[in-house]
Amino acid sequence: MSAHPSTPTNPASAEGAARPRIRLHHLQAAKDQGRKFAMLTAYDTMMAGIFDASGIEVLLVGDSAANTVMGYSSTLPITMDDMIVFAKSVVSGASHALVVCDMPFGSYEVSPEQAVASAVRLMKEGGVHAVKLEGGAFFAPHVRALVAAGVPVMAHIGFTPQSEHALGGYRVQGRGEAGDLMIADAQALEAAGAFAVLMEMVPTSTARRVDEALHVPTVGIGAGGATTGQVLVWQDMLGLGSGKSARFVKKYADLRSVVAGAATAYREDVLGGTFPAAEHEFPES
Repeated sequence: MSAHPSTPTNPASAEGAARPRIRLHHLQAAKDQGRKFAMLTAYDTMMAGIFDASGIEVLLVGDSAANTVMGYSSTLPITMDDMIVFAKSVVSGASHALVVCDMPFGSYEVSPEQAVASAVRLMKEGGVHAVKLEGGAFFAPHVRALVAAGVPVMAHIGFTPQSEHALGGYRVQGRGEAGDLMIADAQALEAAGAFAVLMEMVPTSTARRVDEALHVPTVGIGAGGATTGQVLVWQDMLGLGSGKSARFVKKYADLRSVVAGAATAYREDVLGGTFPAAEHEFPES
């Protein structure tokens, strides 16, 4: 079963398609000029197209798809092959946004050489424009090797979901003296060539110190307003999930209620015999 052939596979408007692609220097200019940019996760063509046409500057093909799409309890099980499928879907829907893809757990930790081989797959097979990897200064050699191979890298520090077991669960990072270590990690990753540093679940004061210590832009999720960019998981931002949201999430819509209401109305029409109606049927001639 598929959408009607007249349904566009890329919902981006003609105006959006004509806009130039966001590049790394555009994000750097935002940092240099004191401006902001927005980043959202995306895992499929249609949502990527909507976000792209809405002007979202960066789309993240997040390993959060493990939770939001595949139903796993953590990001750990998602594979490189899974990420490539999601990446190709997002790239096909985005004509303007910079598309960044998470390197999944187990795809880069062993060595810089493994990191390069994995990133090459994401760029060649997935078509993404940059990758994101989790970890501090220990992974500076990996970042350096990736950049030398022509792969732009966004670094991810603070709470790193792939290390949730080592960190003792979903806990705020970078408080007290740990903030100094976070600055050192960020500076090492910048020196290795990372074009941006993402911070997750860190105190606003620490995020501000990191941002002030770096030349490259920073991106925050649960890191306050001092960062150049902000990122949210789109299902959180649009209220698709159930249960309590994280403290740092702002819901811009209640999509769960909208979808549930539409599905209920559809079922009632089918059971009541009012759908399909005459206008939904094909005449004999």
